[in-house]
Amino acid sequence: MKSVTVIGASLAGLYAARALRSQGFDGRLTIVGDEHHRPYDRPPLSKDFLTGTTGQDQLALADAEETAELDAEWLLGTRATGLDAGSRAVRLDTGRTLTTDGVVLATGAIPRRLPGPGSPPSGTHTLRTLEDARALRRDLTGGGPARVVVIGGGFIGAEVASSCAALGHHVTVVEAAPLPLVPQLGRDMAELCSRLHADHGVTLLTGTGVTQLHSAGVDDRVTAVELADGRLLPADAVVVGIGVRPATDWLADSGLPLDNGVRCDAGCATPIPSVVAVGDVANVNGTRAEHWTSATEQAATAARNLLAGRSVATHQGLPYFWSDQYGVRIQFAGRRLPGATPRILEGSPDDRSFLAGYERDGRTTAVLALNRPRPFMRLRRELARAAQPATT
Repeated sequence: MKSVTVIGASLAGLYAARALRSQGFDGRLTIVGDEHHRPYDRPPLSKDFLTGTTGQDQLALADAEETAELDAEWLLGTRATGLDAGSRAVRLDTGRTLTTDGVVLATGAIPRRLPGPGSPPSGTHTLRTLEDARALRRDLTGGGPARVVVIGGGFIGAEVASSCAALGHHVTVVEAAPLPLVPQLGRDMAELCSRLHADHGVTLLTGTGVTQLHSAGVDDRVTAVELADGRLLPADAVVVGIGVRPATDWLADSGLPLDNGVRCDAGCATPIPSVVAVGDVANVNGTRAEHWTSATEQAATAARNLLAGRSVATHQGLPYFWSDQYGVRIQFAGRRLPGATPRILEGSPDDRSFLAGYERDGRTTAVLALNRPRPFMRLRRELARAAQPATT
């Protein structure tokens, strides 16, 4: 293989490029990214960057020396518009077509938007990119306390709510489900985590959706959020955090199997051996993981299989994610199986500091911690060892 093109210049794309070089690929490496920035860390965007305690220069995932060592051609501010998977021809919005021996798909995901015609009013934000975070930060700084409505009570919504509260704003979180985070944590643990909002003066409204955003003025500025139950919430800024969808629109005519992402085997390989997928865009054996660790761990496996031309390795990583909210670090690892019962192993939920194990049939399958990083890491390692296939 003499040339590889990585589509996506964020976390997963960077780690794939690193893996290719570390595994001996010395051919032409091209990295295409639709943003104008070199790869940067996204988790701080909803936290320290939003509150102003972290600057843009602290977000970089690779310094100048490492970037030079990758010896890649960077096509930034360039969007891939199509792929002929059979011939590995990548069409770009510049009119250029790249023909390459191997392709790594790392285009990530796109925030879901509220349904309805037209563009949302000014002052309405999603949070996925550095430019998104900059725009939201401009709306939140420079004036007095603002009325912020966060639509969606998942991890991104909760982190944004936490940051806005830390900046002194009046925050309301609207969640359509009866309780946020139940699919990830189960009802009992989700209820404990949801109490963090009230602890810090944030209003959580559940069991109702949003029907309309109201606006006024020559700049069509958002003024209120209308809920499905008829309530009207005054708003100076609105953040929509209702999930993401994989960025696969540009692959519609590629011939690749698309189903909630790019369908891959356990080695991140598509049915076309010269094309692999990593990160948020990859549906690996029916599962698409939208977490930092998944993107980084998949890269080495995908690179190995791409260079081999077939699946010679599989990704065996244990699911893991974390979230920082209101000064509390929430960490989760493992798989919460149906019927698993959480049990507090140490600490107290009343103190918002505890370690819990999810147990089924006498076996711990997942672990959750609030502000218990050391014992959590110990149990995470134990779960990872238990999940490894037996060797003879």
